[in-house]
Amino acid sequence: MHSKWTATVPVDREKHFMVTSLIAPDVPGIQVDTVTMEAVLTGRSFILRWRELNDAGQWLQGWR
Repeated sequence: MHSKWTATVPVDREKHFMVTSLIAPDVPGIQVDTVTMEAVLTGRSFILRWRELNDAGQWLQGWR
């Protein structure tokens, strides 16, 4: 939570993002699979599977 990420291919000048929430699954006992990302510049939010953050072609950890 609150980790910072940089998009490798910015869209609409949105480059820097922060994880603002972890989305718990409906079934108890199952691990969190999705997160809410928020663009720092515009405040636009979207839901993303957290494993997609491991794709270095799309995301870099930290703000660069």
